[in-house]
Amino acid sequence: MPSPPSSPPAPDEAPRTIRIEPTRGWTALRLGQLWEYRELLGFLAQRDIKVRYKQTVLGATWAVLQPVATAVVFTLVFGRLVKVPSDGVPYAVFALAGLVVWNFFSTSVSTASASLVSNTDLVSKVYFPRLSVPIASMIASFVDFLIATGVLLVAMAFFGVGGGWRMFLAIPVALLAFTVALGASLWLSAAMALYRDVRHLVPFLVQFGLFATPVAYPATLLSGSWQWLYSLNPMVGVVEGFRWAMLGTATDPWAALLISVGVAAALLASGTIFFRRVERTLADVI
Repeated sequence: MPSPPSSPPAPDEAPRTIRIEPTRGWTALRLGQLWEYRELLGFLAQRDIKVRYKQTVLGATWAVLQPVATAVVFTLVFGRLVKVPSDGVPYAVFALAGLVVWNFFSTSVSTASASLVSNTDLVSKVYFPRLSVPIASMIASFVDFLIATGVLLVAMAFFGVGGGWRMFLAIPVALLAFTVALGASLWLSAAMALYRDVRHLVPFLVQFGLFATPVAYPATLLSGSWQWLYSLNPMVGVVEGFRWAMLGTATDPWAALLISVGVAAALLASGTIFFRRVERTLADVI
């Protein structure tokens, strides 16, 4: 028996029409579009997570091996040979805590800054908020950060150190690290779409940043006015705050954290504005 013909669509089920208009002025950020396209953001994040370890033998184990292997090298060189102080905790777990949060920042900036160029076909042919591309890349890096944090907890249990109730404060510190990385990534991804020189500049900045951030040494080695100048690097407060929360070090990271919050907010706001300005002509220049 043939099935009855389907009823015609109701008036309220008419296809949705999206009118795309060029943005004007510095305030046309349209951040609400990110929520409207949240399903696409989730799809892009899942795709980046799958692609990151596709056709690899060790898979997500690389998220653990990188900080652990680097911490071993740092322990032998800086902990045993140079005798760098470690804020009263074993140097191995001191270095690992710094590397966990630094690797998240460096990986996020490296991958998100190249995300627009890597998705040229998608960006130039389909309309969607381009902010989704670098943000999705950073979400994939954040998954690696969570895995590496689990290894850090195991190391903390092995060495018998921990921050107790302070460990809950590591969550807002991690969100601050995400904010810093997102602000830097928005600047660099938009700039790389305009100038491919940025592709060669990013590895240099990441390498320089490793030594300009207290990953292998404590920030307490600097004092006086140098401490304030040093804290203008927003990752100084992030790394010091993360160690204070996770390891319970006897330091006072609040001044550096407040500076990091201010610099991160300025970096994110200016990066978002610059990204949206470049987005107007992104499909033509990328």
